[in-house]
Amino acid sequence: MTASATAPADPRTRTDGLGWVTRAVFGDERVGLTVGGPPPAGQRVVARYAIVPSPQRARFLLPLGSPRATAASLLAYNALRPPRVRAVRAVLGGVARLRGIELARFPVLTVSLPDGVAAEEALLGHRLAALLGGGAAYAACGVRPPDPNHKPTLQLFDANGRPLGYAKIGWNDATRALVTAEAAALRELPAFAGVPDHPAAPRLLAETAWAGQAVALVEPLPPAVRGVPASEPPDAAATLAVARRGSPPAPPRTLAGSSFLTRLSTTAERAAAAAPDGARAVAAVTALANRHGDTAVEFGHWHGDWVPWNLGRHAGRLVAWDWEHSGPDVPVGFDLAHDAFQRALVLRGEPAAVAADAVDAQLTRYGETLGLDPAGRRLVADAYLLEMWLRTWRLADAGAGWNPALHPALLDVVEKRHSG
Repeated sequence: MTASATAPADPRTRTDGLGWVTRAVFGDERVGLTVGGPPPAGQRVVARYAIVPSPQRARFLLPLGSPRATAASLLAYNALRPPRVRAVRAVLGGVARLRGIELARFPVLTVSLPDGVAAEEALLGHRLAALLGGGAAYAACGVRPPDPNHKPTLQLFDANGRPLGYAKIGWNDATRALVTAEAAALRELPAFAGVPDHPAAPRLLAETAWAGQAVALVEPLPPAVRGVPASEPPDAAATLAVARRGSPPAPPRTLAGSSFLTRLSTTAERAAAAAPDGARAVAAVTALANRHGDTAVEFGHWHGDWVPWNLGRHAGRLVAWDWEHSGPDVPVGFDLAHDAFQRALVLRGEPAAVAADAVDAQLTRYGETLGLDPAGRRLVADAYLLEMWLRTWRLADAGAGWNPALHPALLDVVEKRHSG
């Protein structure tokens, strides 16, 4: 960065959430950032953000200059958020409508550029606005503690507070891969819009590279979308529609010789070369093949993160977002297995072993709908749990760090199931 960009007031020098987010969003070295002070000498102000509630405890970067856009950045899709978060945002959104955010004297982040440098050239928010057709756009961003698996997301609004889109920013190897994968998935999904039971999904508006980052710009969800309650049972028909993509059920194929098993083996070998526990994963793949190699199941696509907080309903139709783990050629039933595992692990705070039992119970409940006999259900459960550990390793290997809820506990669970 230039000397002006590394002045003491530049939040990008911080090690907390504000530092992490500003480094990702304002990655161009020509951009000047100051908190509570004038821009660097020779630079003009191009945007201003309220840091709420403070740089030390930052939770939001709220755009200033349009009260409607500021309010919308807090109120849009609030019904999808947990009750406590919803309440805080509702209060702040009401204040913003009355210009209270500026009057409240929250610390202000000033964004500036040298004369002669166009905003569309150096600022991601302005570049995305240009991709949307030009016109004023106001970008808001939530602030979270630094986490190598999280992706900063910009919400874009026009001056009237109308949502224009949201952009996920992949800033390290792990998150760049996820953003690229989601863009690829969203590019394909419009072809299945008319498939019965297939969930709707936001359209990909643009995919771009920016200051070494991968960025996917996605259309906003319908304003009236409402979240799927965690108490609602999973929609098995929708997961089958995702798996089959409008085609008739595929003929069952044995695990042995499948491209899925080949991919598991290849990934496990990579893990063995990179991580101390990788050799255990190779052994687990071998055990999976020995135990289930002759079992035949249907293979298809999966959403990859089928959980209540990635699902909603609008106009009577299911809506699904966050397709960054989507992929083809997995045993049908993986999405329902993931739904059960994550509800137990995340919503109920249960350990990996208990979450694995929840997978078995869910596949038993919906096995007939999925066309799975008892042997097929066990294959799907065992293969899914191994797939989840390998996903955990891939993220860790790409810079995201290990998820302590899944490693080494999930690998222990996988080994115990194969020895049982």
